[in-house]
Amino acid sequence: MTRTVDKPLLYITLVLFWGGILILASASMVISHKNLGSAFYYTLRQLIYGGLVGTLAFITSQYIPYRYWRKLAVPLIIVSFLLLALLFVPELGYTSGGARRWIQIGNLSFQPAEILKLAFIIYLASWIDTRRKEVSSVSYGVMPFSIMLVIIGIFLIMQPDIGTLFIVAVTSGIVYFIGGGRVSQIATLFIFGLVIAYFLIQLAPYRLARILVFLDPTLDPQGVGYQINQAFIAIGSGGLWGRGFGMGLQKYSYLPEPMGDSIFAIFAEEMGFVGVIILVTLFGLFFWRGLTIARNAPDIFGKLLASGISISIMGQAFINMAAISGFLPLTGIPLPLVSYGSTSLVVTLMSVGILLNISKYS
Repeated sequence: MTRTVDKPLLYITLVLFWGGILILASASMVISHKNLGSAFYYTLRQLIYGGLVGTLAFITSQYIPYRYWRKLAVPLIIVSFLLLALLFVPELGYTSGGARRWIQIGNLSFQPAEILKLAFIIYLASWIDTRRKEVSSVSYGVMPFSIMLVIIGIFLIMQPDIGTLFIVAVTSGIVYFIGGGRVSQIATLFIFGLVIAYFLIQLAPYRLARILVFLDPTLDPQGVGYQINQAFIAIGSGGLWGRGFGMGLQKYSYLPEPMGDSIFAIFAEEMGFVGVIILVTLFGLFFWRGLTIARNAPDIFGKLLASGISISIMGQAFINMAAISGFLPLTGIPLPLVSYGSTSLVVTLMSVGILLNISKYS
């Protein structure tokens, strides 16, 4: 029997990928020309290091039987922890914007946290599958799961990368619940998470400032609130149809991170409300197909793996778009398949490839 992948998900991914390249080309052209003398330096770099490598990973992972990833679960999570530890080796770790999130070797750099996202989903799906009857047990389920999150949390807090920690915690919590965790257990872990978040805010006042600005964007419009206020201007000036592709003004050194976590605001300015609805719909359809694949997967491991990948990608997209629109505090989480970042693009495309392979067995 010839098995075929989920065609709607394949087409949606291709549209988001190539649409993301176009959005990035427009959002990055000003800063690219200003910093490097070429309007499309960042776009070409994204295509070469993210697009080509990501496409190879995307195609290859479609042909690797998804059950094979169970055998790699432990090695992958160990390698992820080792890479996170290497961030703090002075000769390898690279700091930018006060965060130590990149390993740099020569002219190449990558983010271990992006690799961790996928590795932990694979490991968690395998771990739950091997102890289905013990998942709801405090000693054999909740405690080991909590210890895993604490270890990951320590690595990510040290960078710091609270946005990634939030995504990992939410995704793994939902996967744990789907795998047999009780609502009371998830609620207890959520409360502990809030307590930890409180202490993290106390340790770094800028996090409290972000929350205060979220509650009142006019609080510090030229300081902490500058990015969100400029994002509001960009989104609002887009109107119904937008200024037109490439015609946005906020990318001219007004809006910080125009090709990073602010790229959605640039897109909204240029393509308007109609463009925003199309982009949000595409991510919504992506999530629907991902959950459909998870529901129809032939075994527990496939269901958990497909659920984790779908929730992680959609969660990042939702948080990015909601935060830059003022519905959530700014987190620095990139927009999947759109924001600049080769590691994120490669890992996302590889994750979708695994998802498509699972769909072959549905």
